[in-house]
Amino acid sequence: MKKGYKQLVDEATAQIKTYSVAQAQAKLSDPQVQFVDVRDIRELEREGIVPGAFHAPRGMIEFWVDPDSPYFKPVFGESKEFILFCAAGWRSALTTKTVQDMGLENVAHIEGGFGAWKAAGAPVAVKESKK
Repeated sequence: MKKGYKQLVDEATAQIKTYSVAQAQAKLSDPQVQFVDVRDIRELEREGIVPGAFHAPRGMIEFWVDPDSPYFKPVFGESKEFILFCAAGWRSALTTKTVQDMGLENVAHIEGGFGAWKAAGAPVAVKESKK
């Protein structure tokens, strides 16, 4: 293997903005900031969600961010700061680097992801299942 996940995550982290949970939490009520959860829907239902976060699954993010894609989501066309997170901060680091490379400006991720968010006692809401 030429590059493992650790090297990919480390390389991405070196090129993106990273917020601590406290820094991110301070931006939670800012209307110019959009939190973006890249976890799988089952993780949201099992672990909870950051209130007000937009759910953009990791597997669809490139298609949802690109205005030329038939799957484009208008939220990504807004002039806001986007703060991405996953469970531990690995997927969100890679995702942040990817969308930054695609041209999405003003993007960051949360160090330690939702796990660190929850452990710090930051606000968590229940994600209702659509069953």
